[in-house]
Amino acid sequence: MSGPRLALTAALALGLAAACAGAVPVSSAAPPPLASSPAPAPLSVEHVGTFVWRVPEEDFGGFSGIEVSDDGSTYTVLSDRAMLRWGSIHRDRQGRIREMTAAGAARLRDQKGKPLPPGWIGDSEGMAIGPEGEIYVSFEGMVRVARYDTPDSPSTPIEGHPGFRKLSRNTALEALAILPGGALLTIPEARPAGAKEYPVWVRRDGEWTIPWTIPHLDGFAPVAADIGPDGRLYLLERDFKGLMGFASRVRRFDLGEGALGPGRILLTTRFRQYDNLEGLSVWDDGLGLRLTMISDDNFVFLQRTEIVEYRIREPAGEHYGAAGGNPS
Repeated sequence: MSGPRLALTAALALGLAAACAGAVPVSSAAPPPLASSPAPAPLSVEHVGTFVWRVPEEDFGGFSGIEVSDDGSTYTVLSDRAMLRWGSIHRDRQGRIREMTAAGAARLRDQKGKPLPPGWIGDSEGMAIGPEGEIYVSFEGMVRVARYDTPDSPSTPIEGHPGFRKLSRNTALEALAILPGGALLTIPEARPAGAKEYPVWVRRDGEWTIPWTIPHLDGFAPVAADIGPDGRLYLLERDFKGLMGFASRVRRFDLGEGALGPGRILLTTRFRQYDNLEGLSVWDDGLGLRLTMISDDNFVFLQRTEIVEYRIREPAGEHYGAAGGNPS
């Protein structure tokens, strides 16, 4: 459970049920038009489907990260209570999710192999999976990044950047991704004290740098990131307004030299349209780039776990090679 926790708890106590009741039902139909920024060339961002995922287990929920395989057939999800789950995604002929089946689950461990407890030490938020199947996780209670060779293996701590110490424990390293070439990228949910923009920390060859920053825009905060097959950075952001519920936004950035700028807004959802979307995975479904997002239900019965998918269709002539490069 990340972000404005006290505000969320108060809102739930006062009647978040009304917000949840206003959520878009499970449907393959496209929701009402989404707000987007002026774009250099037309593209379409279409709703593919929304799947409500229910499993009658006490530790199911609270999902803050998701990774989907290149063909969209398998998943790995991470909860903010240090739980990993993985399995298969079953889709209909239109590519909409019809069922999620489990293959395994594991609780993340510390360096000595002991299971991490929920709470401050086990507040896991960001997840990225490397080419050899290694799992990287960012934490925002005890702020850190760790590597897991397998879901059951002890953690291997990764030395942090001095700037991590300036982050607040409930709004720290929320987004995590892997750049082409294997460098780690992480972004905090809140800007460090005194900063006007969000730092983008990149770890390459054992050292952290800040090659880019991302402008703060319209009250949204970063909650997840992924590098798409096109080599671009996709950033999932969230806004929360108490009884109005949650709104979500996805921005896309070309990774080149210098500042990233405001990025291109691909979609912005209405408040209450979906639940608390916190995880993002970007993959190619053969018709375009698929955005797969998962919500954190905060283990509150008034909320639910949703998997929301959109497809980006690029204008004619644009292709994966159009994106910028990566820092050297």
